[in-house]
Amino acid sequence: MADSVSGSLAVAGARARADHQSAEALLQAGDLRAAEAAYGSILARDPQDAQAWYLLGWICQSSRRIDEAADHYRQSLRFDPDNPPAWNNLAAALQQLDQPDEAERCCREALRIEPAYADAHNNLGNTLHNRGRFAEASACYERALEIEPRRDDVHHNLGNTHRAEGRLAEALACYERALAVSPERPRVNFSRAMAFLQSGDLRRGFAELRWQYLCDGAVAPFFSGPGWDGAPLDGRTILLHDHQGLGDMIQFIRYAPLVAARGGRVVVACSRPLNRLLKRCDGVADAFHRFDETPPYDHQRVLMSLPDLFGTTLETVPAAVPYLSADPVDVARWADDVGAEAGFKIGIAWQGNPGHDKDRERSFPIHFFESLARVPGVRLFSLQKGYGVEQIEGLKGRFSVTDLGSRTSDMLDTAAVIANLDLVIAPDTAVAHLAGALGAPVWVALPYAPDWRWMLGREDCPWYPSMRLFRQPGWGDWPSVFQRIHDAAERLASI
Repeated sequence: MADSVSGSLAVAGARARADHQSAEALLQAGDLRAAEAAYGSILARDPQDAQAWYLLGWICQSSRRIDEAADHYRQSLRFDPDNPPAWNNLAAALQQLDQPDEAERCCREALRIEPAYADAHNNLGNTLHNRGRFAEASACYERALEIEPRRDDVHHNLGNTHRAEGRLAEALACYERALAVSPERPRVNFSRAMAFLQSGDLRRGFAELRWQYLCDGAVAPFFSGPGWDGAPLDGRTILLHDHQGLGDMIQFIRYAPLVAARGGRVVVACSRPLNRLLKRCDGVADAFHRFDETPPYDHQRVLMSLPDLFGTTLETVPAAVPYLSADPVDVARWADDVGAEAGFKIGIAWQGNPGHDKDRERSFPIHFFESLARVPGVRLFSLQKGYGVEQIEGLKGRFSVTDLGSRTSDMLDTAAVIANLDLVIAPDTAVAHLAGALGAPVWVALPYAPDWRWMLGREDCPWYPSMRLFRQPGWGDWPSVFQRIHDAAERLASI
């Protein structure tokens, strides 16, 4: 009997090894669908096969099925809890699922088992960076580099952490070390461009922006055709376009008059909310929704490439405002609702697009405006549209905010509302850009690690002369920002 059992186990073991080899061959060949089916078959026969669960998790993670991946890694760890790669990969999945505390725990478990595991040190650094714990993140990256000094991805991550801390020279040094290992890494080159821009080196920064289109997951420009090199256009039509957010379009449409001055007829492809607004920009002959039928054109250029073409520096930013304007008819219509109100009228916004990768850092809850609402004479008017409007109802009467944003039809309508206000206060969103482009007084509440265009350590903005910047003194410290905004608004409202 013992010989029979032993023989059966040997046959079963040989079959399991053969099945794993077959599945691994499919995985190595890049046939993820077939490999997934193969591992599924293995698990149907042996639900406790930790390696099959682990590799099934890897396949799902590679296919961006993150919930499934996390579940499969957990199953693997049930049967083999001492597998550092499973803990590490589960941590990466949990970061994507916005479970940072659990992700950190998993990274530390991987490192408890294997202290010299560079990937886990790097992954822990990413988790800590995303929570604003920059000193701890830097230490993790530095430990990973002690183990594997030529990891260009880790040099890059360390550079990003230094950039978030405002240590731009150190960030650039890290990017250079990463590029010494892999000179053609698009993501590193793009990060270096961001650091150049944030430091005020606009010439080098804008020249390197081309790398963004080569990064993994990047969206290529919607339009192609003969590119414009800055030569006289002699009446030919040039299409200006971009696929960035509304704020970027508003910021860089200021270059349209410079293009028109080269003798061209300028048409602009844009998002629908900007269509009517951008038609009013000097130099723009027409604007259309980017998914509508495209008019004929002779040349094309991405809007954000124009600063490079025109050799823009901090000293030569085309910052004359307003370069956008509201429709006087719309302004008069909104005056009936807003202009007649007594007091110091402030338009507010608080929420950007939640799909933006930095939205958690830049947006804040509406309740931070409560102290401002209690300043004598101040009246608050919401410019928020879509995302975040529900927060007004959530106030349940704690303080008064008049919802105007929900009644606007597009950004030109919002411009008419702003023309009837005394001040706009917003995060780093399209509303702030619009107010700046209109030349309206606007205060922008910025996170500790802001976008490149706001640079570092200054309250003014070279792009928008009517703008004032209020920066977090520490990661996530909105209370300090709004205390300063309250004090400044109190002084202004009492004049």
